[in-house]
Amino acid sequence: MNTALAANAAVTTYRGPAVENRHLAHIAVTDAAGRLLYAFGDPHRPTLPRSAVKPAQALAVLETGALERFGFDEGDLALMCASHNSEERHVARARAMLAKAHVTEDDLRCGGHAAISDEVQRAWIKRDFTPTPACSNCSGKHAGMLAAALSMGSPTKDYERPEHPLQRHVRSTLAQLVGLNEAEIAWGTDGCNLPTPSFALDRLALLFVKLAAAADAIAPASPREAALARIYRAMTAHPELVAGNGRYCTALMSAFGGDVVGKVGAEGSYGLGVRAGAHGVDGVAGPIGVAVKVEDGNGAVLTAVVTEVLHQLQIGTPQQRAQLDAFRAPKIKNTVGLEVGRTEVCVPLARQATST
Repeated sequence: MNTALAANAAVTTYRGPAVENRHLAHIAVTDAAGRLLYAFGDPHRPTLPRSAVKPAQALAVLETGALERFGFDEGDLALMCASHNSEERHVARARAMLAKAHVTEDDLRCGGHAAISDEVQRAWIKRDFTPTPACSNCSGKHAGMLAAALSMGSPTKDYERPEHPLQRHVRSTLAQLVGLNEAEIAWGTDGCNLPTPSFALDRLALLFVKLAAAADAIAPASPREAALARIYRAMTAHPELVAGNGRYCTALMSAFGGDVVGKVGAEGSYGLGVRAGAHGVDGVAGPIGVAVKVEDGNGAVLTAVVTEVLHQLQIGTPQQRAQLDAFRAPKIKNTVGLEVGRTEVCVPLARQATST
């Protein structure tokens, strides 16, 4: 046995008494100033948050004035932050957003794909349905970006390209949010065809604590803080649009009633923003941000780790946390429903020294 791997594993799965898999993970918890409060693994691991940065991309869209110009509502804003199930409500809203912006589905550059939801995918197969770009889990973000390009006075053509003025605006907005120079952020291409950033994991926690801090503010200190608060409220008021039936983001935000915002990213990334008074971190009166990365990208492992962190940091009430316990230690069953294995999560968060 690799004892080093066993010692550093965040999650271990068993089949009967035998170890089947060990999964590595990294966690960063920060306060509103970006100071590291707790860590597990490498809290500075360079990370592609993927769709976990959608709130930052939505901020860039919002700051162009596109929501007001085209009459987008808070549900539309939530869909801009979504990795949705492609349920009918999601696809219909994406198409309505396109209509509001006077663009068409042919203008989208995200492409169609199999639905995240097994239920939706089975229904598509029965209908012999081929998903179109509006069915993409990222269609809300792309519809918002088309509107943003128009609001900036830029062409919609090539809106997804790194050199487009809109994507330059997104890069600048993101760098400011996570407290880095643009040169410190590496960029690749996401599954939905948009530029996707890579930066230190604790900076993702900072992004989410800024969302929570903005929601806490009695009076916004700046237009940007007001915009961040608006994004927080849209996501937490419409969790069913951010993901959908059976999905963790929807279950999480529904359980915590506006006190927590959360967003998954492909390949094992997650960001959480927790409002002041909704956590049990000693010595921290304000909000906190949490970022998680699972090395092998396993989605069930990711949600198990995030749920365990909720317990360790005493986020919300025991009753609220209990609503997510099905994700905390998922049972392993075979094809006849027999329980044949178990999941153990071990992520002892280490308190970090912070300066005052």
